[in-house]
Amino acid sequence: MDTSERLDGRALGYIGIALLTWSSAYAAIAYALASFTPGEVALARLAIGSLCFALLLLLRRVALPARRDWPQLALLGVIGLTVYHLCLNYAETRIASGTAAILISLVPAATAAVSAVWVRERLSARTLAGLGVALVGVVMVVLASGKQVKFEPMAALVLISVLASAIYFVGQKPLFARNGMVGVTAFTFFAGTLGTLPFGTGLPHALAGAPWSHIAALLWLGIAPTFIGYLAWNAALRRATASQVSSFIYFSPPIAVLIGWLWLGERPGALTLVGGAITVGGVVLANARRRAAPVVPVASDTCEQN
Repeated sequence: MDTSERLDGRALGYIGIALLTWSSAYAAIAYALASFTPGEVALARLAIGSLCFALLLLLRRVALPARRDWPQLALLGVIGLTVYHLCLNYAETRIASGTAAILISLVPAATAAVSAVWVRERLSARTLAGLGVALVGVVMVVLASGKQVKFEPMAALVLISVLASAIYFVGQKPLFARNGMVGVTAFTFFAGTLGTLPFGTGLPHALAGAPWSHIAALLWLGIAPTFIGYLAWNAALRRATASQVSSFIYFSPPIAVLIGWLWLGERPGALTLVGGAITVGGVVLANARRRAAPVVPVASDTCEQN
């Protein structure tokens, strides 16, 4: 795979939108789980996102991907959306949020590994070192957050989510070359939504008895982190390699800490700030451009004769 793609300003903007919207999902999921099961939350979130994508396809008259790509896209949608959201939602009913944050932060490393095996993306030592440094920073942020970090068997579901997310990110990348990004993303959402149907059969009944505030949390999940977040993320994936883009997921826990500080007044400690700085440094290192070697004129072995 050609890894000459570089992160430009537009790609960084897309990544920023995705991270901010995704970071808001944690509180919304916890709030919605008070009235809905994990399967119902997953179905509602993906269904709302799919409806938004369907409207976008109609308004912009975007064509669906080529028929030959439908089976692969359907499989990616079930793996990367159905499996990811179901496993994460069910796991968060049993494990601490700090534990989930540490495990989800393995997505960049998993994406780099899948990229190297699947699409033969060559990763430099600098990139691998940066991913490792960023992971250390994330662990410091979570451990300093004051929340309980306890590992238990249910955490294995989060590891499944990590692998599913990596496969989803890497698997879409080659399809962007011959299909529109919006069409590819929309098709995976349609497939992912269908995959959650058996797990959310009680959603209509739950909606009838849920307070409006919990329904509003589902609407937020479907529109902001799901529709806007995934659309922005895939737009960034179209402009750079999967391992480059996914490395920015390391920013999610520090962003969550910052949101808690500004919104809830949860002042971070010194170790949290140091961990955040290490995370930033690791991501910068992983995505640093290698300075091109100076071009040295080569003298001709023969003299030009008149």
